[in-house]
Amino acid sequence: MPAIPKSREQQRNRRHLRVRKKVTGTAERPRLVVFRSLKHITVQLVDDTGRGTLMTMTSTDLDSGKKTEKSLAVGKRIAARAKEAGITKVVFDRAGYKYHGRVKAVADGAREGGLEF
Repeated sequence: MPAIPKSREQQRNRRHLRVRKKVTGTAERPRLVVFRSLKHITVQLVDDTGRGTLMTMTSTDLDSGKKTEKSLAVGKRIAARAKEAGITKVVFDRAGYKYHGRVKAVADGAREGGLEF
């Protein structure tokens, strides 16, 4: 019996769960989670042991530029806010997305901002 094809979102969620088995965030080294929608990108720093979101940054308030440029700016801004809070090391969680394009731009921006992966 052939397998029932799943939607893209279901496939991404399965990939995300597979990644989440291995990647956990702590208060000292939180998890940097990326969510990519069609228009915007959202990044969160999550403490899995304390079960809370430490901070969030999104591209909705950025006006100009292409989506990849906005993603780079979001990465830099989350890195600046994290450094203000005393966070220098994070674990990157691509959330089931391929590591290229906007997801890679967020990671590059965070690295430029001073975060270590």
